[in-house]
Amino acid sequence: MTTPIRFTLNGQPVETAAEPSQLLVELLRAQLGRTGTHVGCDTSQCGCCTVLMDGEAVKSCSVLAVQAEGSAVTTVEGLATGGALHPVQQAFIDCHGLQCGFCTPGMIMSAVDLLQRNPSPSDEEVVEALEGNLCRCTGYVNIVAAVQRAAKLMAGEVTA
Repeated sequence: MTTPIRFTLNGQPVETAAEPSQLLVELLRAQLGRTGTHVGCDTSQCGCCTVLMDGEAVKSCSVLAVQAEGSAVTTVEGLATGGALHPVQQAFIDCHGLQCGFCTPGMIMSAVDLLQRNPSPSDEEVVEALEGNLCRCTGYVNIVAAVQRAAKLMAGEVTA
């Protein structure tokens, strides 16, 4: 038996239904076609499935789809506006923080959450904020640089 759900996805109203045990990441990918949100470990440890729920980063593999009722969910597809990438997305490109790209959507969503709460984080604060997101490529140097560049882009200290 499915349960009706209404929420806002990337600024657009959504009416759908989900099984009581269905995870938000499954709903986003399989039913709503938002495949930018990745399923990595499926145990809430890697962060590939991170989305913003009411403005806060959550791992969508640890949230039931029915918990989205009445909330505002933003996926990586919902960050760009008017054809322009979000500053965090642009900074990941500028600083080569993309690497293989599998973890990138989750990293970007966690970085957006961090910069909303702390617009000028130290490197240590960036590392701490991203410690729930695992990158299996090579390292985090470019990712941390990308978040720092995004902070400067958002503050107007540099231009794209």
